[in-house]
Amino acid sequence: MGILRVSGRDLTALTEAIAGSRLGPRVAHYLALRDAHGEAIDQGLAIHFPAPHSYTGEDVLELQAHGGPVVLQLLLARCLEAAAETDPATRRPRLPHLRLAQPGEFTQRAFLNGKLDLAQAEAVADLIDAGTEAAARSATRSLGGAFSREVEALATHIVELRTLVEATLDFPEEEIDFLERADARGRLAAIVTALAAVLERTRQGALLREGMTVVLAGQPNVGKSSLLNALAGAELAIVTPIAGTTRDKIGQTIQIEGVPVHVVDTAGLRGEAQAEGEIERIGIARSWDEIERADAVIFLHDLTRAGEPGYEAGDTAIAARLGLSEACRVLHVFNKSDAVPPGIDSGGGLRLSVRTGAGLNALRRALLDRAGWHASPDEGVFIARTRHVLALQRSAVHLEQARALAAQAGAALDLLAEELRLAHGALGEITGAFSADDLLGEIFGRFCIGK
Repeated sequence: MGILRVSGRDLTALTEAIAGSRLGPRVAHYLALRDAHGEAIDQGLAIHFPAPHSYTGEDVLELQAHGGPVVLQLLLARCLEAAAETDPATRRPRLPHLRLAQPGEFTQRAFLNGKLDLAQAEAVADLIDAGTEAAARSATRSLGGAFSREVEALATHIVELRTLVEATLDFPEEEIDFLERADARGRLAAIVTALAAVLERTRQGALLREGMTVVLAGQPNVGKSSLLNALAGAELAIVTPIAGTTRDKIGQTIQIEGVPVHVVDTAGLRGEAQAEGEIERIGIARSWDEIERADAVIFLHDLTRAGEPGYEAGDTAIAARLGLSEACRVLHVFNKSDAVPPGIDSGGGLRLSVRTGAGLNALRRALLDRAGWHASPDEGVFIARTRHVLALQRSAVHLEQARALAAQAGAALDLLAEELRLAHGALGEITGAFSADDLLGEIFGRFCIGK
């Protein structure tokens, strides 16, 4: 089944040309979809959604036909042709400005006509692109307005406080001790606390949508490719006892508790002098590029080679290049625990056996901890984006500055009012109450045609 949609003002004449008659509102009519000569292009369904009770808020004609590309192309061409034809009743073109939709234009019109706010519109694309069940459910919550309601509740409280502050500025002769009588400090503290809670849930939603990138790093033959295969549950990478088998990156996205984790296996790291040829040297350089971009790095060690001077020197060189600043991103994992006595020291790192699977669940949990994931898909997480997180963070900064001003004796209410205004504006960017045209173009330009 293929679907073709037309959105615009007064589609009655176009509907009659295609369907042969007027259609009752929101009723599926099975009929012949006709060409200019009245011959059937296909037998299908036609539904008319009169404005404003439609997805876009405009009149919408939906044609459902057999999904072959030729049939749909014929229907599309017929719609454009019929729109340009002269309507016998009015002696004017039926729909003179009908054209092909731009990517995301239907959803953009829904936003501009007040059918969706910007966060809900983004959730449409997120629902389509969802790679996990948890992401799909969370996108549905956002599409239903769960995230928007959280943001709007914060905005309402800020507006109430702004109103009090600005009213006091307008009537200074009343000498109202605003901060004390209106409990401005208490209200502001409550808003800050509420925003922090929403920000934390938004971070979880952004992680659920965007996932995290994890790079497997270490010397050759420590088990990186085997670990990738074990995490993915498939033989993605070639595994041999020969050092340097992996010459280029291999990636796979897996799910851990519904969170997408993009795992990248890389070439084994060793010095240029040890690399066998130009191909391996290029592979090692690409490995370091991937490490720099990763959200987390699994530094894999081989317990069976612990204590070997050459091997220990190689690990020390890798650790030095990773640097102390990378400690928060690096997870030390000691592989081949099944092949060594229990007493072999792993330096406080996570012990693992890729061969037996021992320690894999602990590794998955550790990766989620590194990412900051502590929610459950059943806790009502809503999908979110990095821009939402950044907007909330800006709002939080302005609220903290407002809080600092309110704490001062003889607080400057004009500065306090300005910080509240900026905090409110940052929240408005999330739902589209305050949005630049270039932001809208960036968002809707990423949608597919027809949405």
